[in-house]
Amino acid sequence: MGLFSFVSAPVRGVMRLGELIQRQAEQDMHDPAAIRRELEEIDDRRASGELSAREEAEAQQQVLDRMAARPQTPETKER
Repeated sequence: MGLFSFVSAPVRGVMRLGELIQRQAEQDMHDPAAIRRELEEIDDRRASGELSAREEAEAQQQVLDRMAARPQTPETKER
């Protein structure tokens, strides 16, 4: 049992770290300030000629779709 505990403790730690990173990433994806910055960046890229009107619309729609999607919490993941 000692060897199992010795090996499984670091694995549990890595799994916990992965869960924390995932939770933070999901929160960032739905943060209104981050979404606004992304939309402003898209506008800036369109103004500088990096994006066509179609590409701008597609990029904006992707951001808005992500914003409208419900963030997954541990409760919604189990469903």
